[in-house]
Parts: sequence; structure tokens; C-alpha cells
Amino acid sequence: MSESPGTVMGDERAEERVGPHRIAVLALPGVPPFELGIPSRVFGSVEDAGGRPLYEVTVCTADGAPVLSDAGFTVQPAAGPEALAEADTVIVPPTHAMPELGRGGPLPPEVGAAIAGIRPGTRLVSICSGSYVLAAAGLLDGRPATTHWNLALEFRQAFPEVKLDEEVLFVDDGDVLTSAGVAAGVDLCLHMIRRDHGAAAANRAARMCVVPPWRDGGQAQFIDRPVPEPTLASTTATRAWALEHLAEPLTLARLAEHARMSLRSFTRRFRDEVGMTPVQWLTAQRLELAKQLLETTDLPVDLVAHRAGLGSGNSLRVHMRTAFGISPTAYRRAFGGDGTGDGAGDEVGAVRTGAVRPRR
Repeated sequence: MSESPGTVMGDERAEERVGPHRIAVLALPGVPPFELGIPSRVFGSVEDAGGRPLYEVTVCTADGAPVLSDAGFTVQPAAGPEALAEADTVIVPPTHAMPELGRGGPLPPEVGAAIAGIRPGTRLVSICSGSYVLAAAGLLDGRPATTHWNLALEFRQAFPEVKLDEEVLFVDDGDVLTSAGVAAGVDLCLHMIRRDHGAAAANRAARMCVVPPWRDGGQAQFIDRPVPEPTLASTTATRAWALEHLAEPLTLARLAEHARMSLRSFTRRFRDEVGMTPVQWLTAQRLELAKQLLETTDLPVDLVAHRAGLGSGNSLRVHMRTAFGISPTAYRRAFGGDGTGDGAGDEVGAVRTGAVRPRR
């Protein structure tokens, strides 16, 4: 069964509704303006082929009243808690005015009541310490999640039932998604667009926002690492070169030779700058290219694998199963063309809803 852009996964009442996917952004007291504006800026740039918006973003508060941002100015919301009850996706940016949450304290009554009014099946998202709000509402218990790395110790003590991973940029657990600090919120929003409408739509949104189109959720946060001295060699040029030669055999020795470093120095420098090994990074980039080719071309799977540097079609199938829980053919059916899907079965439906989580 194909889905309209406005369909809410897991909510049968929404299956017949046609229109933009409704996103409610919950502004809480002490909200940082940058993080508050991320959803409107990113999702607001997504349109279909006819120029119609695919998302409708509404900023709301728990009681409909204005809230004071952490920048000292007041945010006048467009709606109150009713927007949360009507939303297909609810996004919670951070708040710097609820220190009691850091001690595992309860949500303010009006916030708890507003969140309790969210419909079952609604996609829930947090940016940075917005994860505290979801955790305090009991919505992250037993689930994987992330938050800003500097808050990890406090978060674990306050919410021990949450499976926190502070090493990653974001976590996609299907109907609940969490991101690390600030710019990772942009990464998560682009990931959601990619999940909803495919790589082409996410890339267009990234270009409009003038940001990189893709950083994998499993990429490490920049956790208290010193900036390399400007006199030290960098792997940046070699990474850019590798992206232009993904179809070729790229051994660690060849990469190190291009960077004019020893194997040991290159590997260490690469991990310091990227947060993963060269092999892990190459595999991720090749899978990204393979997904783009599956979405935007009708090339046979074997040729997609070859152009992405993943060898044979069987190798691509193994990699995609391991990383995303889906075969190349099913991925193409779900996200190729206009990205509306063609009823490729339970596997595609799981990817569309996020029930099959990306595996790191």
C-alpha cells in the first residue's frame, strides 16, 4: 500500500488524510533559539515535484502562552498543546530552564499534560537535552537514545532505564529519535527527510540550508578532543579524493600514501578527525553512494555494487542487510522514483516506519 506524505505511521486514523506531514515543535522555557528554529528551517524547505510543501511545521507551547528563550527574548507560539495532539511528529528542542530534570525530577504539570495528549503512533524526536523531557515522561525507558556528550553522566544518573549512547550524533529507534547537541539536530532532521522521502529530497533540503547532506548517526560526537595543530597533516584532502574514487580498490596503504603519512599516523589521525576507522568510513560512504544510485537510477544491482566499490551484488546485499536490515531491491522499491513506495511488503513497510533500525 502506498502512503501519502501526510500519513502517520502506526495511526490508522491518519491513513486517509492527504496533505503535509504535520510537525509540532514544543518550545519550553529557556529554549535556545537556534535549536528551536532547526525544524522549521530544514523541514520547511522540502517540497514535492509540484512545489507543494511536504511538511507543515508549527511551534507550540505546553499551555499556549509565550515562553522566554535562553537568549532573553520571548517566543510567541502559533499554537498550544492541541498542536501536539494533532501532530504526526513531535519535536522537543532543549530547555535550559528545568534543572530539576537533571536530577530525575518530574515534568512541570502543564508539560506532562501536554505530552500525555500526544496520540499513540506519533513520531517523537528530541534535539540535544530535549531528551530529558522525553525521558522524564517515561518515553525512553528501555530504549536506545543519545544526548549531548557533556550531559551523559548526569543523564545516566537521572534516567538509568534509558540505554544512553553519547558517542553518536543521533539514534533512530523507529518511532522515537534522539540527537546530540546543536548541529546534530540538523543531521537528524535531514535523516528523517531521507527516511520519509529519500536521498534526493534530503540533499535538496541540505543544499537550501547550506549544510552537508549526510553525516551518519553512528558517527562519533566531537567529545572533548583537542583541535589538531595547524602544522599537523590532515586527512581531509584524502577523504575528498576517496569520495571521487569509491569504485576503485582503496586499501589503507593507498589512502595513507595519498595523505603522505605512515599507516600508523594516518589511521590515528583519521580516527581523531572522523571518529571512526578508515575502513568504517569507506564502507559508510560506499553504502551512501549505493543508496543514491538505487534511488535515482535503474542500474542493475550488480552494477550499483560495482560503481559504489562494494564488489558484487551479493556483497551489496550483505552490507545493506547488516547496516539497514533491507535488501537493495526492497530499498529501491521503497525509495526509488517519487519515494512513495509500491507495496513491496512487510520489509519495506518496516523501513518506511523505521521499525527496522539502522544498525551501526
